[in-house]
Amino acid sequence: MSLTGAVFLLAGVAGLLPGPAATALAVAGGSALACVRLAWLAGGALPAPSDLAPNAPPTVDARTAESPARSAETGPPERRDALAAGVTTGRQARRVALSRRVAAILDAAVLVAGLSVAVLPLSDPAYRLPIALTGLCLTAPLYVTALLRLPGRSRLSGPELVRRTVDVLALGVSLVFAGWMLLPGGPVPAAAGIAASGGAVVLAVLVVVALAERHRRPGAARCHAGAALTLGGLTLLVVLLAYGAPDRALPVVAAPLLAGALLPVAGLRRAWAGERPDRDVAPAAWPRLTAPAGIAALAAGVHLCVVGEFSTGAMALGLTVVPPIMVGELLAAADQRRRVQRLAAREAWLRRRLGPDARAVEPAPLTRADLVRALAQRSGGALLVVDLHGEGAAVPEGPVLTEVARRLRVGVEAHDLVARLGDTEYAVLTDVGPVLAYALGTRLLAALTEPYPRPGGVARVRVSVGLAETGGGEPEDVLRQADLARRRAVQLGRDRVEWYDAYLEEQLVRRLDLERELPGAVARGELDLVYQPVVALAERTPVGTEALLRWRSPTLGTVLPAELLPVAADLDLVGEIGRWVVDRACRQLAAWSGSGRELWMAVNVTPRELAAPDFVARTATALAAYDVSPERLVVEVAEPGVGAELSTVVARLAGLRSIGVRTALDDFRAEHASLAQLRRLPIDLLKVGPHLVRPGGDGQRPLIDVVANLADRLGVELVVEELESEGQVAGARRAGCRYGQGFALARPATAERVEAWFEEFPSAAR
Repeated sequence: MSLTGAVFLLAGVAGLLPGPAATALAVAGGSALACVRLAWLAGGALPAPSDLAPNAPPTVDARTAESPARSAETGPPERRDALAAGVTTGRQARRVALSRRVAAILDAAVLVAGLSVAVLPLSDPAYRLPIALTGLCLTAPLYVTALLRLPGRSRLSGPELVRRTVDVLALGVSLVFAGWMLLPGGPVPAAAGIAASGGAVVLAVLVVVALAERHRRPGAARCHAGAALTLGGLTLLVVLLAYGAPDRALPVVAAPLLAGALLPVAGLRRAWAGERPDRDVAPAAWPRLTAPAGIAALAAGVHLCVVGEFSTGAMALGLTVVPPIMVGELLAAADQRRRVQRLAAREAWLRRRLGPDARAVEPAPLTRADLVRALAQRSGGALLVVDLHGEGAAVPEGPVLTEVARRLRVGVEAHDLVARLGDTEYAVLTDVGPVLAYALGTRLLAALTEPYPRPGGVARVRVSVGLAETGGGEPEDVLRQADLARRRAVQLGRDRVEWYDAYLEEQLVRRLDLERELPGAVARGELDLVYQPVVALAERTPVGTEALLRWRSPTLGTVLPAELLPVAADLDLVGEIGRWVVDRACRQLAAWSGSGRELWMAVNVTPRELAAPDFVARTATALAAYDVSPERLVVEVAEPGVGAELSTVVARLAGLRSIGVRTALDDFRAEHASLAQLRRLPIDLLKVGPHLVRPGGDGQRPLIDVVANLADRLGVELVVEELESEGQVAGARRAGCRYGQGFALARPATAERVEAWFEEFPSAAR
């Protein structure tokens, strides 16, 4: 039936059949088959034994399922009567009676939905929308009634109810946002708006329930999924008809309607057997948590590609997707903690029952050799390498490692393998796919970073997890890849999970090369400075330069500061490199002074370098060594790094100004906190990006006006950097900015090239 429906759909899309006819044929066939089977169930026919849930007693004697008559002849009288009726007695009889009523209601729902689509090609186009609306309005309450009567439903606990409510909110808001983004522009027809909004809410409820129940009650989950597909297809049909979509677009609704008609049949047959909810099954984090974000992001991307911008209302609605997703993440983490605690309590109970020798039943972790052999036998799955880091430089102690091993065993599934690779390094081999493997890594991270009780307090560890896929690779290669991902997690700050990919390996190899080559670069004379002029915007003449660091490595090529400085910070080389930069900048200033050019020179320092107690004294020594006027040196510090060291930075900047050196705040963000701390910083220059020069939304004045007014009141000069077009230069000049810097004015170059460029301005800064 699915194949036949697909043929009809392809014929409709290709234009071989009219769109309404192709849709009607595909949906009518599936609905007819579903109605026949549901009517068969409603009439009292029992499902086959193979369809019964494995965790429930069968409603038919499995030993005599092929020949009920034989069982009736040989069994006791009461059993013969029950089997003659086709059902068992007591609770199972009530369950079967309830299932018959549910089957009858589902039969009516599928029939109404199928007829609503089947009559479309026979009706006048003007009546198609009312027919679809009527079908949707009749089908929805029938499905709701049937789903609420499904056997096996139990009352939700408080945490489960809260979690499902949050999941419904997250998915519902994301679906409403997606509908808003994907609906055509202009006025929205009333029928389309009401159907889309209501459908999003109902669809969210059904999908969340289906996902939540798919492990505990698979039959009920299939029924909910079928209802979601049917109502979603009818909602889409109403929207298409309300917007007057062409007939060739209608077959898109056939696939969900066809699947939605057939799924409840399979689901009800399984639910009939009496599924028992298993409360020990962990709630699945995917796609319950990731689906809302994915739906919203996809809809926003499509809207951006088609329309090119977002309205204020669309942005506000998009932001409302974030809070329920965040709450859902927190609830999922809390659920995981409760599950770990529950499993730990069971393990403790088992140990008490088994006595002092209980530890003997615990499986010891595999060795590295065991892991390599297991990897050689796996054709798919993932390998997780878990590395532990104690507080500060301490190594986790024995009791902590014992508890780590226990938490690892509790956190993995029964079929996962745990190996110990070193004193503080473990590996977990799982056969699940990438998404579930990442979820496993996240759960292990949450469990292992929980405090470890010990005499006199608690111990804490930091955890780095590296992930690599196991399919198609040699065992040692997989181990190396997972270890590289673990090292990347360590470099990025620990307490995180990182996947391996080829680009990651390139980055790590590059990082290792940088760490190997950078020590001694100053002594070998491999560092260099290039200079980018700062220009007076009104006259377009140079007034200063900024010294930019370059590392000319014979083996690695030219390395820029963005790549060089993090490595230097990790190797504690920032002070050495910073002293070289200040010395070379002062020497270049002295050389330019000899040619009669009174330009300033700006050098960049990090807050960590600025915090050195002797920084001001070293700067004064360098200026005196080359006989350079202090006011011609400008020390720049980037604003994003100032907050953590604000008091120290203020003290050092004040010390520099006391000896005559000018100071600058680079990369100013103009946020509320930035504007507040600007009043405390003793600076002479404020460097801002070109984004502040652009006009604000809805015709508002550019933000640079606010910054310029504040800078004028504080007696600070503005420098607009990264000007890359004449339009940006003109905007900065209109805003009243005095100085500018960027490719549109002059590119960074060596001292010789900058001097040649200066010759074009013979009267500038002399």
